[in-house]
Amino acid sequence: MAVVIDRPHQTFKPLARLPRCRLQSYSHLRDFAQNITHIHKSYSTPCLSVTTKDFESPNPRIEIICGRKAPKVHALVAEVAIALASGVKPMPVPTGLGGAYYLQSRKGNTIAVVKPADEEPLAFNNPKGFAGRMLGQPGMKRSIRVGETGLRELAAYLLDHGGFAGVPPSALVKICHVKFNVNKNNMGLATNPPFKITSIQRYVEHETDAGDLGPSGFSVSSVHRIGILDIRLLNLDRHAGNMLVKSYHGSYVAGMVELVPIDHGFCLPESLDDPYFEWLHWPQASMPFSETETDYISNLDPFKDAELLRTELPLIRECSVRVFILCTVFLKRATAAGLSLADIGQMMTRDFIGGEESWSILENICVNAKANLEMEIASGGNDEVKEFDQMFAFDKEFEDELNPNEGVSIQSATDKLPKLSTLSDACLVRFVQECDIKDGCSPAGIPILRSMSFAAHANNHDTGVCVSFEEMKEDEWSSFLEYFKELLPKAFEEKKSTGLLKQRLGNSCEF
Repeated sequence: MAVVIDRPHQTFKPLARLPRCRLQSYSHLRDFAQNITHIHKSYSTPCLSVTTKDFESPNPRIEIICGRKAPKVHALVAEVAIALASGVKPMPVPTGLGGAYYLQSRKGNTIAVVKPADEEPLAFNNPKGFAGRMLGQPGMKRSIRVGETGLRELAAYLLDHGGFAGVPPSALVKICHVKFNVNKNNMGLATNPPFKITSIQRYVEHETDAGDLGPSGFSVSSVHRIGILDIRLLNLDRHAGNMLVKSYHGSYVAGMVELVPIDHGFCLPESLDDPYFEWLHWPQASMPFSETETDYISNLDPFKDAELLRTELPLIRECSVRVFILCTVFLKRATAAGLSLADIGQMMTRDFIGGEESWSILENICVNAKANLEMEIASGGNDEVKEFDQMFAFDKEFEDELNPNEGVSIQSATDKLPKLSTLSDACLVRFVQECDIKDGCSPAGIPILRSMSFAAHANNHDTGVCVSFEEMKEDEWSSFLEYFKELLPKAFEEKKSTGLLKQRLGNSCEF
């Protein structure tokens, strides 16, 4: 049996810029879809072309779609190609909500994990009963679409420079003439397609995962490096099960166990969503960053990395790239201010107070920055806003009375409200209508100004209301980032003050 590893060809030209179309992503499959029942049209990625050779040759074939330039990817794909040529069949992974398969070598060693895009949780070919949505529709996480987690697996690998956190080699590939799961259609038929688009990751040999061991055994460096990656990517699903214990040989020595992060499909959301960091309350997260870690963070270039994503993964939406830039800037500034990994993670995570979810400090800062931006736009970019800022600034003592203990920036829209008098009547009405004291409050109970695109979270996960940057023009995005950076120092100082207060109360943890 022969197997072919296709080289780049004309049907997969790299895109020069991010595609702006949403409804046409599978339009090039329209002609095939009229005659082939198992081809599903979609509203989203991946954008692919079907060639006649996909139907002509019955032999297994694997082709790299994204990740050709990533290190160690070609070696991984070559091993998989040899395994498929030798007749190895994918073995379904019984755990998890999505369709995943182990691929073994001829010697029986597991070499890779394959996750087809159409078998993700909620996708139409999901083999575990969680099907029903088309590619591009909202997924398990409202800010990440069905069929797009594989792109994020590769993005995590590309952004893990030098293997700092240890993300396994990943790529997005097309596998032809290999049998995966296909659910029955409305006619009760299930026809195996000639190819599937899948993510592929190098399998990591491990003994267990972090959920089976207490956190005291994990090395500080390993926890910090995974945490740094999670902050940069705004990981919505860093649980104990996707941190593998590579090897400890049954000898559980405290502080010596190394972890390997896997499953990054819920990273890089399209908007600021609520992340989940399993490590957040581990003692290692409260320890200061080492010099090596601090140097790594200071050398990160979010704008250079953003161009890497746009070039290598043009199917990642620009709003996700902007979330990545924002989180990396936040990480760099917070580290320079002396905050720990736990401090940074807490500022990015939402709180539940009285059974209700309140926005994170990071989200509040973004809302305030957006409010400042809209004031600037409404004022025509003149100095009126700054003049009113000085005229109606809060007295420092009164500010401290309003928010004595909470680690969130008081430079919120509350002290910006007098500037509304400079706006036109139409703008005034809109801003007043969007200021909702009940739903739009900071954790300290201080009302925040809301814009149409930055509506405060209404405690309804079904509404999908999050802080998004998608609607911003390029110049507005640049101005927003400047306002965002201006608000950070005060927020960091208040977070550090809150930490000192907790230490005085005896609530700090020591490692």
